[in-house]
Amino acid sequence: MRIIGGGAKGRPIRLYGGCRIRPTTDRVKESLFNILNPVEGLYFLDIYAGCGNVGLEALSRGARSSVFVERDLRLVEAIRENLRLLGFEGRGEVIAAGAEQGLRCLAKRGEKFDILFADPPYGGGYFPEILKCFEETGLLSENSIIVLQHSVREDPTGSLTRALVMTDQRRYGDTLLSFLKKR
Repeated sequence: MRIIGGGAKGRPIRLYGGCRIRPTTDRVKESLFNILNPVEGLYFLDIYAGCGNVGLEALSRGARSSVFVERDLRLVEAIRENLRLLGFEGRGEVIAAGAEQGLRCLAKRGEKFDILFADPPYGGGYFPEILKCFEETGLLSENSIIVLQHSVREDPTGSLTRALVMTDQRRYGDTLLSFLKKR
């Protein structure tokens, strides 16, 4: 894995042994950031962060900050190490917690994000929990964009709350990116 754009383009993202993840491919990542362009100066949230692949890409492309929520402590350490190696330590924060717990922690601090990216394990049925949490916690700014990365066999539309609307979907093989906004 590597950073594919921005100031750290071409630099590797390290992953340490024993971690089982399904990282976002370069093709999907490139498409995502072409759609979101520009991300400069924005606040980015990477939920189910894995090794931090997408949030690190956002930092490389000029995001003001990235917060990573990941419960696997080996992956938490990998993200922290990647932040250090890439020179992003002052712009990244890692929360070692499950998605709901991490989101509620950020809400208690009064955080708001411009882009909320969630890539839960495929087929895990996490969308109702995540979307309800987004609505209840107040993490969304007025113009926030939510991006859900999921399998084409999953349909998050049944989990949409009254406050959210799907604006776009893009397919890349078995992967779908679903884009949502506040109504």
